[in-house]
Amino acid sequence: MVIDCDSCQVAGLACDDCVVTVLLGTPDPRLSPVPLAGDHARAIGVLADSGLVPPLRLVPGERQAG
Repeated sequence: MVIDCDSCQVAGLACDDCVVTVLLGTPDPRLSPVPLAGDHARAIGVLADSGLVPPLRLVPGERQAG
């Protein structure tokens, strides 16, 4: 899984309730995209399903050329 906040269609709207912001702080656009290994993604899913952290709110969209 790759988390690319720059291409997230709900960036700015759902960041406050996204696991990325909770665990890592506000993403640095210079570091985007951020790779997330499968086991890490599953672990975050388990934490979110348990109510310990919010879920990943990423809604991937198409990246703008530029």
